[in-house]
Amino acid sequence: MQPISSLHNKRVRHVKALASKARLRRSERKLILEGDRLIADALARGGAAELALYAPQRADYGVIAQLQKRKCTLLPVTESILRHVSDTQQPPGILAVFHMPKPTIAQPCRRVLILDAISEPGNLGTILRSASAAGVELAILAPGCCDVYNGKTLRAGMGAHFRLPIVEASWSEIADFCRELRVYATRAAADCPYTNVDWAGDWALVLGNEAHGLSQAARRLAVCEIAIPMAQASESLNVASAAAVILFEAQRQRLRSDSTLVGALAVD
Repeated sequence: MQPISSLHNKRVRHVKALASKARLRRSERKLILEGDRLIADALARGGAAELALYAPQRADYGVIAQLQKRKCTLLPVTESILRHVSDTQQPPGILAVFHMPKPTIAQPCRRVLILDAISEPGNLGTILRSASAAGVELAILAPGCCDVYNGKTLRAGMGAHFRLPIVEASWSEIADFCRELRVYATRAAADCPYTNVDWAGDWALVLGNEAHGLSQAARRLAVCEIAIPMAQASESLNVASAAAVILFEAQRQRLRSDSTLVGALAVD
């Protein structure tokens, strides 16, 4: 099949529209993944791809074979077409249209991350990546967050969108969901160090906006505000860095608690 070279091709135009219009992505419940690694990871996690555009000279045919096996429509295109539809300056050899994952929420949900108006796509994706790696069971996007299916967010997330349940909710819905959880919120001026928290229990953690910090709704929900102690000359951490520090401390405490419990049961 001759690679498609026309910008007026119906499918090329549709992919370009999906890449550039968040409203269209939401209405069709679709997202675009670029690159062999993200696509292969999404497929391994049960992601459903319906269309892929690829450059025949640069495509990974192992990934192509996986897409074929899942009945995905494959269209060879020229490099100029890839550059046209891609969200990056140097596009990889393939991009694919996936259906947005349907989150499966653990019951009961013991470790919840609430994101309060996170506005930078790279930060949002990096936070989700850390949350997935640190054993968070659910990420809730409160009002004001940037588009979680933005191309930059997807790349920064490195597959977290298909490993971690992600939902959007109002503050009233969040408050209702967190009734059985102890809610902590990060604030640079808080008196309680994050290491003083008992993260082995059931909790929710709220991270605030990069520039403005916590919203009033977030502060009303939290039972305790926590901070990361730093050297006096240091300013506050980037929100994605702060998320990683706190979430992996929570994981460390949980794993230690679990191992202690296993040890006690073994002795009994």
